[in-house]
Amino acid sequence: MPYYYFFDPTYMLVLIGAILCICASVWVNSSMKKYHGERNHKGITGAEAAQQILRNAGIYDVRVECLQRGGGDHYDPRAKAVRLSYENFNYATVTAVAVAAHECGHAKQHQEGYGPLQFRTALVPVVNIGSMLWLPIILLGVFLSWNTTLLQIGIWVFALAVLFQVVTLPVEFNASVRAMQSIQSGGILDEREAGGAKKVLTAAAMTYVAATASSILQLLRIVMLFGGNRRRD
Repeated sequence: MPYYYFFDPTYMLVLIGAILCICASVWVNSSMKKYHGERNHKGITGAEAAQQILRNAGIYDVRVECLQRGGGDHYDPRAKAVRLSYENFNYATVTAVAVAAHECGHAKQHQEGYGPLQFRTALVPVVNIGSMLWLPIILLGVFLSWNTTLLQIGIWVFALAVLFQVVTLPVEFNASVRAMQSIQSGGILDEREAGGAKKVLTAAAMTYVAATASSILQLLRIVMLFGGNRRRD
């Protein structure tokens, strides 16, 4: 495949990945904004929903904490804490309940020793280091006359980061399934509101799918550019 001075055909893979991520981002932002404007009929906040879900699951050693404005919702398995954004912690909206239930889904996974979550957690230290090193390793390989060993190491290090994202998919989808089960079994939202919560969780899940697809395309591009055995001139 020829590479021209001003056009690299493999950029199409990057473009496709970027479009997928943008579309997913627009979808999730639209869904969350829509249902952030819809107060649930019980007037239950995200924090209250999380506390109820954890109690119903028999989980009493996980805290529900409020983040500063702009903080991202997540479950911290090391601190055993469900951390919600300021809005989701304090507001009694459909989105707040959906997000809180999702993070409690991760707490349930942690309590039960859910395999994919444990595997993803074990990958975190390696991925954190690898995400910073893969590009310098590849650049060093190119600088050293296309050193095949370094290029292959760089590719495999990036592949580990992609594997992390692939493993994240079942973790996130399972947490959303658990979230809907908790919402419905606990009667936290009525049927119409639960439908809105499902739309929020589905849109959020698609951001992980898009990000994973984008990373796979990027990995494919890296393999196409640097995975060959011949030196590029």
